[in-house]
Amino acid sequence: MRFFHLMNLEHVALYLFPTLLFMVVFALALGYVGLRGPDHEKRFRRILYRYPEEIQDRNAPFPLAMVLIIAGTVIWVVGYILAVGLLKVSL
Repeated sequence: MRFFHLMNLEHVALYLFPTLLFMVVFALALGYVGLRGPDHEKRFRRILYRYPEEIQDRNAPFPLAMVLIIAGTVIWVVGYILAVGLLKVSL
């Protein structure tokens, strides 16, 4: 049992809120997967550049949801490290 009961609540919040945020962003990303422009098939099939080993470069952008999830994870990790380090909280 911990000496301070508030520490348990802090850890629950640190684990629960990023998970809920991830689920919301992921659900929104899955909801908008079907929305594409009128020329999306033509853009995805057009080859922009061919590399020597027959590798083809196409205009298939990196999903915005994945950028948000990766950036949010990095920001949360850095914030968690700084919070634990600056507040000198022992886990």
